[in-house]
Amino acid sequence: MPRSAAEGSVPPWRSRRNFAGARPVMDDVAGLAGVSKQTVSRVLNDHPAVRATTREAVLEAMRTLGYRPSRSARSLASGRTRMLGVLSFDAARYGPAAILTAVNTAAQEAGYLISSIALDTADHGTVVAAVDRLSAEGAEGVIAIAPQTWVGRALSAAGLGTPLVVLESPVDDGTPLVTGDSRAGARKATEHLLALGHRTVRHIAGPAGWTPAEQRLTSWRATLEAAGAPVLEPLAGDWSAESGYERGRRLAADPDVTAVFVANDQMAVGVLHALHEAGRPVPDEVSVVGYDDIPEAAHLLPPLTTVRTDFAEIGTRSLRLLLHRIDAGHEPPPASSVVPVDLVVRRSSAPPPAVR
Repeated sequence: MPRSAAEGSVPPWRSRRNFAGARPVMDDVAGLAGVSKQTVSRVLNDHPAVRATTREAVLEAMRTLGYRPSRSARSLASGRTRMLGVLSFDAARYGPAAILTAVNTAAQEAGYLISSIALDTADHGTVVAAVDRLSAEGAEGVIAIAPQTWVGRALSAAGLGTPLVVLESPVDDGTPLVTGDSRAGARKATEHLLALGHRTVRHIAGPAGWTPAEQRLTSWRATLEAAGAPVLEPLAGDWSAESGYERGRRLAADPDVTAVFVANDQMAVGVLHALHEAGRPVPDEVSVVGYDDIPEAAHLLPPLTTVRTDFAEIGTRSLRLLLHRIDAGHEPPPASSVVPVDLVVRRSSAPPPAVR
């Protein structure tokens, strides 16, 4: 005597191997909609050769079953993984972390997943191995958040066949580049302090070998020279608040120092600490300008004047540029993109005591 449906018979449109509480599969959708598995695949991939009534029947079957196509199944059907890779260096810093967040958001909106690898070193072998790993995982393209100059050289020497977009450091082979305008930012910061009446501006630079640090250093020097202001030896930090504090103590001991441009906000935090500890109030005796506009900058004491970098825009542009490279095939890539920066004036900068 045949069992009833209530006793556990399998509906004719439900595959036996997936009936016992498992997720529905494409065969189930095809059976319920009364179409072939190939037709279901065509609907999933928006194939134009599917009648509207058939498409709606398949979609209704998916809704009824609660069917969600797996990424691997869609990849096999379309030949696309819809997965992108990201290489990042010094990923714990605010800038790279903010860029990675923006890349992830833009990728999700475009229907892609991100696989990211954070590297501590950027030698040729490490970079090639990382890109090979991303390619093996099915990455259709790679974004390299690479502010160090040697990363660009490693990527160039690697001769990668994967579509690539690089952030901050240019690659010699013409790979598209997205970067904030560090030269303009340093110029704006230095001109701001000179316009307040400071005789010159001291500089705490980022570490050697970092493209943004070198661009800010060069622009700071050129701006002082153009204004006929004295150019004193810069001090170099490592982007950390601790290094800013140590360099800030040296500047605080010099009574002639009235203005400091710091290459990033974390180091500027250390400078503010050192000046406060030395009894050199900001901005009454010394003005300080940072770079990046980290979220805490507006809440420091005093609130920090800084150059705002739109890291979200950098991440979004890089994602769009990479997708263009993937979709354009052998078309020449669009021109590299420089994201403008803004000077945000707060209470850490003011005229020097002599001109008040």
